Amino acid sequence: MLETSEGRTIIVRTFAQQPYEYVWQLMKRFTQQRTEQTDDEIWVLEHEAVFTQGQAGKPEHVIDAGDIPVIHADRGGQVTYHGPGQLIMYILINLPRKKLGVRALVDIIEQSLVMLLSQYDITAVTKPDAPGVYVNGAKIASLGLRVRRGCSFHGLSLNIDMDLEPFSRINPCGYRGLQMTQMKESYVGRLDRDTIAQQLWRLLANKLGYSDIKQLDYWPDLKQ
Repeated sequence: MLETSEGRTIIVRTFAQQPYEYVWQLMKRFTQQRTEQTDDEIWVLEHEAVFTQGQAGKPEHVIDAGDIPVIHADRGGQVTYHGPGQLIMYILINLPRKKLGVRALVDIIEQSLVMLLSQYDITAVTKPDAPGVYVNGAKIASLGLRVRRGCSFHGLSLNIDMDLEPFSRINPCGYRGLQMTQMKESYVGRLDRDTIAQQLWRLLANKLGYSDIKQLDYWPDLKQ
């Protein structure tokens, strides 16, 4: 692991499309093995098509999964869908070192998403009783976090240019009839996932108070 200086450094790792379960297991191992000297990280990727059910997820919110697998994960929240054309950002932060609580981290993530979308002339809002980010009442970004040993993992998903049909097979985030949307439906210009990802992690890093960003494109060196 790279040396840290009072939590001022964050590592950003960018990957190609990955299966959900593989990355989930890697996140858990990273969180278990990290020490007080381990730098915080953000992982940027997209997933193969999958439904993920949160810890308190109710099976009735999966209406008809069809040929898409359902994985029961250890994050908060209910069921959601991940697939190509959606930006995934996993946020692995030592919260006590940053003097952050979970609610404050959620606020920072939501504010960063709203700021990002405003750069594309998309007016987005948050809801105090429903985590995530919304455009004209439809959900464009979802959040789901887990904290273990004071460290966060899991993170956010932002719909950019994807097939929204699988969301009709579930009650997204446990809300029957919740409409989902994506950046493509509100922005007529070209949408590049890598550019959007870089804009978002820079906003996050700034709001979280990191002065040094290290970009890497390989998985962390973890013990098996």
